[in-house]
This record gives sequence, C-alpha cells and structure tokens, in this order.
Amino acid sequence: MNKIDLETLVELRIRDAEVLLHGNCYAGAYYLAGYALECAIKACVAMQVKENDFPDKQLANASHTHRLTDLIGVAGLKQKLNQRASTDEMFHLNWTIVKDWSETARYDRSVGRARAEDMYHAMTNVESGVLPWVKTYW
Repeated sequence: MNKIDLETLVELRIRDAEVLLHGNCYAGAYYLAGYALECAIKACVAMQVKENDFPDKQLANASHTHRLTDLIGVAGLKQKLNQRASTDEMFHLNWTIVKDWSETARYDRSVGRARAEDMYHAMTNVESGVLPWVKTYW
C-alpha cells in the first residue's frame, strides 16, 4: 500500500462513514471515521519514505499501530498538533474527541448517535476538523 492508496482510502471511508451516519448505523460510522483518520496519518508517514530507499526499520515498526496518538508522533506531527490545539480551542476539542478512537471500535455495538455524530463532525469540520488538518501535511 502506498501514499496514494492511503489517500484514496481516506476519501472512501469518510464517505462510507457519512452514509452510515445518515442511515442510522452509528457504530459503523464511528469506526470508519476513525479508520479514515488512521489512513490519513499513515499517508503522512508515507511521505517520510523516499522511493528506492531501503526502509527504516524503526519507522516501519512504529507505523504498524492503530493508536492515533502514537501515529501522530511517528508522522512527525505531534508538535504541530500541540501548537494548533493551543491556538484553536475548537480544534483542541475535536482532537480530544477523536484521539481515543481504537481499531477495537469495530466490535463496539453500543456506539450511539451522539458519539458517532461527534466523531464525524470532529473529523470533518472545515475550519477546525482533524482530518482537514492532517491532509495539509500529506
């Protein structure tokens, strides 16, 4: 999988999340919104890999995680995220909503409407959403 594949997955999964949200399938919408963010951050990690270079083992190992907070660090975005969060209260709130997403959410059948909507809007808000912010670095 390469950077372009990851970027394509981001667009597909966030669109899937929107469709599921409108179809009252909240658990699926929540999971796919978080997965879209994971793919977006991994696209930023892919930017660090130069074509024809032998892959850095530490970077490769560190990028094989689903923890968004860890991936932000691997992508080299932790300081930038902290700077943005300190100057944009809405962005800070949105990051707080999305940061604890986990791939185990795919098993969570208890996600309700409010949680799924909060996740989707925290991700996609044009001015302070986490996903548009991450996209500026891929």
